[in-house]
Amino acid sequence: MFHQAFAAANMPGVVGMIVDRDGVRFAESHGVRDVESKAPLALDTQFQIASMTKALVSVAAMQLVEQGKLGLDAPIGNLLPDLADAQVLTGFDGEGQPQLRPAARPITLRHLLTHTAGLGYFFVHSQVLQYFGAVGMPEPGSKASIKMPLMFDPGDRWEYSVATDWVGLAVEAATGRSLGDYLAEQVFAPLGMTRTGFLDALPDGAAQVHVRDEGGSPRVQPMFIGGGEYHNGGGGLISTASDYARFVRAVLRGGELDGKRILTSETVAEMGRNQIGTLRAGFMDSVMPNFALPYDTFPDQHTGWGLGFLINPEQGPNGRSPGSLAWAGVFNSYYWIDPAVGVGGVMMSQLSPFGDPGALACFGALERVAYA
Repeated sequence: MFHQAFAAANMPGVVGMIVDRDGVRFAESHGVRDVESKAPLALDTQFQIASMTKALVSVAAMQLVEQGKLGLDAPIGNLLPDLADAQVLTGFDGEGQPQLRPAARPITLRHLLTHTAGLGYFFVHSQVLQYFGAVGMPEPGSKASIKMPLMFDPGDRWEYSVATDWVGLAVEAATGRSLGDYLAEQVFAPLGMTRTGFLDALPDGAAQVHVRDEGGSPRVQPMFIGGGEYHNGGGGLISTASDYARFVRAVLRGGELDGKRILTSETVAEMGRNQIGTLRAGFMDSVMPNFALPYDTFPDQHTGWGLGFLINPEQGPNGRSPGSLAWAGVFNSYYWIDPAVGVGGVMMSQLSPFGDPGALACFGALERVAYA
């Protein structure tokens, strides 16, 4: 089923893995790392996992919450001065300059982990793009690229955002270490994730990003979203399907894998509970459809958000149980974690723009294999 979906999707390559609490149940790689070299993909090929980074950084933050080094509901501006005294964007004047007012309440770590802080993304939100157009577009990978006014008061709405970049900076501020070093010691090493990390360039043998030409055929389009002046907690990691599957298993097992514990089971359960009340999470618009298409995982469900994960409240169309956890990476990589039945899956590809119908069909097929 998965192989047939890949063949129909006209993608350069894909890796799919299904796991349960005890191990790997399904693992297949199809296609090539890039259409120019035609080197075959392998289960341990490295990918830019983009926003699949967010769940790992959220775990790091929750480790520090357990230790009392971070507080979920304390003003994060006490630790990150750039987020103190936040301003809300109310519009633009006749000359196109941004109009601001003070935020009604301080930003907290809980707001950042749940994407309710009021922050946005320049490729998702037109007002963020307009703001940077007015004040100057920052260099990609710079801290200036995540400094922006809020679109609304913290806690009032859910909007996908650079918030997890700030979570990573909070981890650094609380520990005095780089985010990459902290993750390597406290998350990757215990879980045996030996090929995951922040790198300054795409490593040899990694999968290349592709786009489709006018005829629909994939061609290489070099893109790298790592590097820069800080470790991008929102999307900078390089990893493999095999490594990420170990993380999925650890969540399924309540924070433990192969005798190594990264979180208490109570913390993992809290991360998987809806934290945003009656707000709806999950829909992302787009002002750059060549990079990411408008996206909504479950358009017919009132999806929630935990401390790092999308949560579906109803059965998914491909078998996913209510209360499952999920998210994705912008180059059409996806994962889900289903604690109710103890199964999860990871699909890695490197295709732009995000939300490619063929890639989504492949991911749906992988889910159906898991629940068949």
